Amino acid sequence: MFKRIAAIALIAFCTSIAWAILGSTIFMRTYSSDSRLKDRVASSWGSPQGQAPPSAGYNQVSEETVSTDSSGTTLIRHQKSQTWIPFPIEKSRVNANLAIDYRRKGLLWYSTYKVKFTGTYDFKNSSDATRDVTFTLHLPADQAVYDGLRFLINGQSVSVEHSKSDAYAIFPMKPGQTAVLNVAYNSQGLDRWSYDFGEGVTEVKDFELQTHTDFKDFDILENALSPTTETPEGKGWNLDWKYDNLLSGYRIGIALPQKLQPGPLAGRISYFAPVSLLFFFFVIFVFTTVQGINLHPMNYFFMACAFFSFHLLMAYLVDHISIHLAFIICSAVSVFLLVSYLRLVVGLKFAAVEAGVAQFVYLVLFSYAFFFDGYTGLAITIGAILTLFIVMQTTARVQWTEKFAVR
Repeated sequence: MFKRIAAIALIAFCTSIAWAILGSTIFMRTYSSDSRLKDRVASSWGSPQGQAPPSAGYNQVSEETVSTDSSGTTLIRHQKSQTWIPFPIEKSRVNANLAIDYRRKGLLWYSTYKVKFTGTYDFKNSSDATRDVTFTLHLPADQAVYDGLRFLINGQSVSVEHSKSDAYAIFPMKPGQTAVLNVAYNSQGLDRWSYDFGEGVTEVKDFELQTHTDFKDFDILENALSPTTETPEGKGWNLDWKYDNLLSGYRIGIALPQKLQPGPLAGRISYFAPVSLLFFFFVIFVFTTVQGINLHPMNYFFMACAFFSFHLLMAYLVDHISIHLAFIICSAVSVFLLVSYLRLVVGLKFAAVEAGVAQFVYLVLFSYAFFFDGYTGLAITIGAILTLFIVMQTTARVQWTEKFAVR
C-alpha cells in the first residue's frame, strides 16, 4: 500500500513539474511580445492620452540698452527681448465621452477607447492695451489622430496652425475683454485617459469636468482626484469633477477596465493544476480503497495525462478562439479521455459518477474559479472544505487498519 502511495505521489510530482514548465512557457509567450505588440497597437490606434488645459497669452517686446567696456572702449547697443505674458483661465467647462473598443494582439487584449472631447474656457485680457493673443491647445499625445479639430473664439471660427504637439490660433483682444475659447476633437487612445492641470501645485478656478463612459468598471489613476459625483447611466457612468477654487498637484485620470486576458489566465490555471490533481487523486484513492477497487499506479499516470491534456490544449487553443469557448472544449476533451479510459478499467458506473464528478469539480470548476478575479481563493477554499466533509462522512466507519494491512 505504501509503495503504491509513493508511486502515486511521484506521478503527481512529475506532472506538477510538467505543469510548471507549461505555465512558464505560456507566460513567456505572453509577455515576451507584450511591449512589441503594445507598440503596434499604439501606432495603429493611439497611445494613452493626457489632456492639458489650453493656454493664452502674448509676447511683450521690450528694448534694453546694453553697455560693454572692451579694451577701454565703451560700446552702446540696443537689444530687444520678448517676455511671454500669460492670461489665466477664469472659467472651464470640459466634457469627455469615453467609449471602450478592445483590440486583441497575440494572447492579450488591450483596452483601446474612443474619446469625444469638448472644452470651453474663458480668458480675460488684463492688460491695458489691445493684444494679439495666441490661444494654444496642447494635444494630449503625439501618437494619436485628431478628427474634427475645431477652434471657436467668441463663437467665431478661426484659422488654426499646428506645431509638433500643439494647435494654436491668434485672436485680437481689447483691454479688459473676455474671450471664450471653444475647442473640440475626436480621438483614440489606449489604457487610460487623464486631464492634467499642470506641473506642480496649480490653482484652478470655476472648473467643471463631465465624463460619460459606456463601461461600468473603471479605476481612478494613482495620484488622481476622485469624482465629486458618480451617477450610473445605462451601461456606464456619468462622472463629474466640480471645483470653485482648487489648489492641487493632482490630476484627473481614469484607467479603463481590462478584459479577461487569455494568456495570463491560462498560465495561472496551469500553475494551479497540481492542487486540482492532488484533490482528485486524494478523492479517487479514498473511494477506491473504501470500495475495494484496485487501481495500479499506471492507471493514476493515465488519469494525470487526461488532466494535463486540458491545460496543454488550452495553452495553444486560446490563440485562435475565445477563452470561454476554449475552456469548454478543453473541459470536454479532458473529461472524455478520463471517463472513457476508466470505463474500461473499473466500469462505467465508477468512471461516470465518482471519477467523472470528481474531475468536473476539481479540474473544471476549480479552473473556472479563475474567471472571477478576487473570488478564486474563496471558491477553492469552499471546495476544499466540502471535500473534507464528504470524505470524512464517507469514511467515518472505515477500518483503516484493515485497509492498510499488509497482505
